Amino acid sequence: MKVDGHHYRSVWLTNNGLSIAVVDQTQLPFCFEVRTLRSCDEVVLAIKNMVVRGAPLIGASAACGLRLATLEDPSDDYLQTQALALIAARPTAINLRWAVDRVCSRLLQANPKQRADIALQEAQTICDEDVDNNACIGTHGETVFVEHWRAKGGTDPLNVLTHCNAGWLATVDWGTALAPVFKAHDAGIPIHVWVDETRPRNQGAALTAWELKAHGVPHTVIVDNAGGHLMQQGQVDLCIVGSDRTTRAGDVCNKIGTYLKALAARDNDVPFYVAVPSSTIDWNISDGRKEIPIEERNKDEVLYVHGIGLDNVPTQVRVTTTSDALNPAFDITPKHLVTGLITERGICAADELELLKLFPENRTPT
Repeated sequence: MKVDGHHYRSVWLTNNGLSIAVVDQTQLPFCFEVRTLRSCDEVVLAIKNMVVRGAPLIGASAACGLRLATLEDPSDDYLQTQALALIAARPTAINLRWAVDRVCSRLLQANPKQRADIALQEAQTICDEDVDNNACIGTHGETVFVEHWRAKGGTDPLNVLTHCNAGWLATVDWGTALAPVFKAHDAGIPIHVWVDETRPRNQGAALTAWELKAHGVPHTVIVDNAGGHLMQQGQVDLCIVGSDRTTRAGDVCNKIGTYLKALAARDNDVPFYVAVPSSTIDWNISDGRKEIPIEERNKDEVLYVHGIGLDNVPTQVRVTTTSDALNPAFDITPKHLVTGLITERGICAADELELLKLFPENRTPT
């Protein structure tokens, strides 16, 4: 992704792998700031405090964090302790555990003296694979967009609704749900995106809108409850969202509010697609509602809103008085509400057998 003419990834290794650079997402959209992380503990805090966020990105960041851990102490005990700390930072997204397990499986089999070099190589590979996979998701998703655009006449803009942020900021680059938007826009397909604000942290209004503006994609920010109305009025041609964890059966865990969008889409015959890199698929579970832990975040995210005041100074405002608040970060969209899963290997129904056709290496031995 380019910012002011310069290409950035959302995370990258710096200083010959001695530190990590990340885009500080807590400062957007009003300030673009790159933060340097110099220890695994700093990476844990960056994930926990959502300096970096988005399922693919926190997985890649954790892999880079383990590289720093090997420089601090390459022993089994230390690496396992840091691995657990990374996983505990955000419990819902499966990419985090996937990346940590992948790196640790290589490190713990190697000589401690070789672990730093192995961790550097594996972290870089995970980052590069994420970019490649997301680019493929973009290509496959673009075909879906073109098909729907032509079906509506091939002249007027294709109206796409998305929830939360699943762009390049949520990944190493390209994004998942926004990758098809960027690719279709670059190919000359007229695209307009309805951007859910995505309370309580407003990742849609703050991050998705910022990305789309930077890329020149026409878009409109809407309140979270407007999507169903727009669908009833025929102003949404399709929905596309990302995923923090997808079960082998096709249930999708994504930002709170996704389920309601899927229900509205089903009621109004609007296709509902989910962009899913394979690192987001949890092949060990089938029932999303029963088996995926839903992270509950600080209630102050609901009780206060953050922004820039008329004096152009960052501020926060309380929106209620003495009321309590509940703040689940994610919900589960059952597979029967999903039109299709867009993966790096192609598009399939939200169904275990169809997923296994794309990823046969995950078949359970009989």
